[in-house]
Amino acid sequence: MKKKLKVVNNQKTCFDLHESYNVACQRKTCPNWINLADNKNCVIIASKTGPKTLQEIGKIYNLTRMRICQIEKNIYQKVKNSIQD
Repeated sequence: MKKKLKVVNNQKTCFDLHESYNVACQRKTCPNWINLADNKNCVIIASKTGPKTLQEIGKIYNLTRMRICQIEKNIYQKVKNSIQD
């Protein structure tokens, strides 16, 4: 028995398809899914719209601006430590 592989538009990713067809994603189990219809429910599409404020990022992830700031500082410290090693 042969397995058929589903090729989606020359290997385009799902968020490319949602963006091209202007359709919101409904797959809530996807790690990139967010409950934000303005960005087609996709964090990848949301990130393509350019720089965002801490408040805008918090809205995407349903976190406070302060929590996003804490995460950002933590990331900077990890990058700094990895460069020094």
